This record gives sequence, C-alpha cells and structure tokens, in this order.
Amino acid sequence: NKRILISERAGRLRLYQNGRLDSKPVGNLPKIVDSGQGGLFDVTLHPDFRKNQLLYLAYAARGQGGVHTRVTRYRYDAKVHALADARQIFDASPKASGGRHFGGRMVFDRQGYLYITLGDRGDMDRAQDTAEHSGSVIRLHDDGRVPSDNPLRAIARAKPEIYSFGHRNPQGMALHPKTGAIWTHEHGARGGDEINIIRPGRNYGWPVITHGIDYDGSKIGIGKSAPGMEQPLYYWVPSIAPAGMAFYTGNKFPKWVNSLFVGALRGETLVRLELKGDQAVKEERLLQNAVGRIRDVRTGPDGFLYLATDDSDGRLLRLEPIR
Repeated sequence: NKRILISERAGRLRLYQNGRLDSKPVGNLPKIVDSGQGGLFDVTLHPDFRKNQLLYLAYAARGQGGVHTRVTRYRYDAKVHALADARQIFDASPKASGGRHFGGRMVFDRQGYLYITLGDRGDMDRAQDTAEHSGSVIRLHDDGRVPSDNPLRAIARAKPEIYSFGHRNPQGMALHPKTGAIWTHEHGARGGDEINIIRPGRNYGWPVITHGIDYDGSKIGIGKSAPGMEQPLYYWVPSIAPAGMAFYTGNKFPKWVNSLFVGALRGETLVRLELKGDQAVKEERLLQNAVGRIRDVRTGPDGFLYLATDDSDGRLLRLEPIR
C-alpha cells in the first residue's frame, strides 16, 4: 500500500494509492496564492511521519506588501483525509509584488534540520541582502526554531534563519545519500543554471557572478567569478531550466545508483549526472521531448524513478528498466 502525495501548483494536494489517484483532494489546505509562478510548491514528510503523521507544505502566501513563500506544518488525519493542527513554521519577508522566483523546495537532513529554498522574487539584488530572506537557503528545527549554530545569527540585521545566500531561484534540493550534504540546483537567466553543495554562511554569487547572461543578451554582474563567492559544482549553458532533483538510491537500475537526476522544463528532458565524489563526470539526457516539461523527479520506495510533469494536464510517470 505505497502512497504518493502530489502537490499541484493551483493549491491542491492529491493522494495516489493502490494504482489510482484519489478523486478527492486532501482537505483543509491553507489559503494559497495561485498567481504567476506562485502556488503550492512542495510537500515533505517529517522524518518521524510514521509515528506523528506530520507533514510540511511550502506555498505562496499573501502578507503586507505582497506575496512570498510560507511553510506550515500539519498533521495528516487519514480518517477524514484532511490536514489538522496547523503550525506556521516559516514566513519569508519582506513580501514582494510580482509573480516570479519563489524557490519553495524543502528537505530534511540526517540531523533533523529542515532546509527551505527561496528565490530572489525576480528582484536580483535582494539575493545579496541578508537583511531579508529572498535568494537564500533557510535552515530550521522541525518546529520552526532557529538553530543556535546558524551562520548569520551573530550578524546585526541579518535574518538568523539564513543558512546560505546569493541564490537566484533554487527549485531542486536533495540530500546526498553518502555524505548527507544538501545539494541544490537553481535557474540561471539565459544560461548559468547551477548545481551547488550548500555550506553554512557561503555566498553563491547571484547576481554579482553568473555563468549566464540576461534574457536580452546583456551582461549580469561583474563576470563568472569573484573572491569570497562560491563556484557551482556544475552549470548549464544554454539553460535547461532545471526543476526537481533526486539522487537515485533504488535497486531497479544498478548502473544508476548514486547518479543525480534533474528534471528540465525548457529542455523537456531528464538529465542524469554521473558523479565521482563531488564532481559530475558525465551527463546523459533521457526522454528528450518525450514526456514534456519535467517538474519533479524522485526515487520511489519501490526502487523505480518517478517523474511529475508540468502541464495543465500533468502526469505522474514511473520509469522501469527494459526487461
């Protein structure tokens, strides 16, 4: 009885079980702003979900001055197929107008810390301003408290929730199966999509440095590198528009174990990166123009790879090896 929760951007949470999609969405979701790129972004389970039935939603929420990413924790009540016991864990500030670059990915690490990605909200300079949350990766306890060793806690004006900054719009995040490190990817503009390993207090450069150019062909920032700013582990020029990311840890595709999989929107492909340590040594593109825009990719508990497509009639797909 394997169950899959599927978040739909328009603000619905759906349950897939026993080979079919439950016609009734999960009840009692929060008020979600479905506008531009805003909506319901991600759902993740508490590490002790089997015991406590707690799950987390990341979504676009309205507040003073506009919209930004919020995370709320709930208890799933299976008897009524609805969410209960809402507790707001995080609310990005300040709010902003415009409909772009919310981030919205969540991952728990092995120590039980919750990481949340936030985009620059389409205003690139915000990613270098640690007095606000935009363009950063957030790190929290499971109840929303700020860890005492978060890197910016002692810096005046800096938001204590920030773990790293200088990000454009990270829409992929995954836990490395061997090292336990947090890996992300983020959209570039025209080129400059990046994969990064997230380290405490580091500045990932946007928009001061980038391997891409702006949509109108103009230069962004000062170049491709600068002292005190991180270089990506891997990048794409031209852009593939990466979305969703997972390390393959199943047993159905032995040759793919520990490969990194990245969905692509613009590229309409599934990218497989072969890794040697923390280096990508080979890129393979699968399903090119075969299934549409790939929004998410996950390793299922059954060892297969699952994909979600980004479409008005989106699909959940399962990859199986050819027998």
